[in-house]
Amino acid sequence: MKTLQMMTRRSGVSLARAWRKAKAVDWFQRITFLGLLLLAVFMALPIIFIFNHAFKPINELFLYPPRFIVQEPTLENFRDLFLKTQSLVIPFTRYLFNSLLTTSLTMIGVIGVSSMAAYAFSKHVFPGSKFFFALTIFALMFAPEAVAIPRYLVIANIGIMNTYFAHIIPLIAAPTSVFLMKQFVDQIPNELMEAARIDGAKEWLIFFRIVMPVCTPAIATVAILTFQGAWSQTETSNLYIQVESMKTLPYYVMTLTNGLANNVVGQGIAAAVGLIMFVPNLIIFLVSQRRVLATMAHSGIK
Repeated sequence: MKTLQMMTRRSGVSLARAWRKAKAVDWFQRITFLGLLLLAVFMALPIIFIFNHAFKPINELFLYPPRFIVQEPTLENFRDLFLKTQSLVIPFTRYLFNSLLTTSLTMIGVIGVSSMAAYAFSKHVFPGSKFFFALTIFALMFAPEAVAIPRYLVIANIGIMNTYFAHIIPLIAAPTSVFLMKQFVDQIPNELMEAARIDGAKEWLIFFRIVMPVCTPAIATVAILTFQGAWSQTETSNLYIQVESMKTLPYYVMTLTNGLANNVVGQGIAAAVGLIMFVPNLIIFLVSQRRVLATMAHSGIK
């Protein structure tokens, strides 16, 4: 009985404190919070529309004005996607497999190359180190379209056209990832690494046991940026791949929206594929958003 009374008193005190804190919030903070809440709802509208659009039946896909919320949800679009496309020369699952494989390998490659480059630029002095880092930062100014022709010539001359390497190699060089990783490596005290070397630790051991754990938030951010770029890009399939079975899912989505613009069944399939393309990006961002914020706070980006 006494325990119940004590718990009741504590809960009453907690509620009273919460009420006092709520009353202490001024009107400016309340208005700001309400404005941010309305902005968050507004920004969530496209996400809600993508989910609803994928489950719309054929008669709702072509309504004018279009409906934002689906009235009669159906799985026909997904059934058509997985069943009808199996009769094609290249099924949908092949494009999906190519995208999953190339995106995963690209993420691993970018994280590995960027982290090692950041470690070399930050903690090692070698001839031309400042020049090469300045060159890396200078590369941030170039748009992908500006280097499309040189990149094509490199891919063609090294002989990796119509291979999975053509999807991966062009995306491995990521100056933004190197910059973000270097900001975290700079925070590691040099004395800590010197102590590890005195104890007999090799460079690879220092890199994996000291550097990589500190750079975990940056690694998560690099993984998100790399996944979004590799998962949605169509450049490699258009420029470097002529074999249809080696092309990726974004290319297949592009052919649906271009070639079947007036086809009723094609619009339903395109809506279903659009949701499949969007969901992995959403999941990865929601899981790693805290690490992204930590990266921005420590990288000097305002």
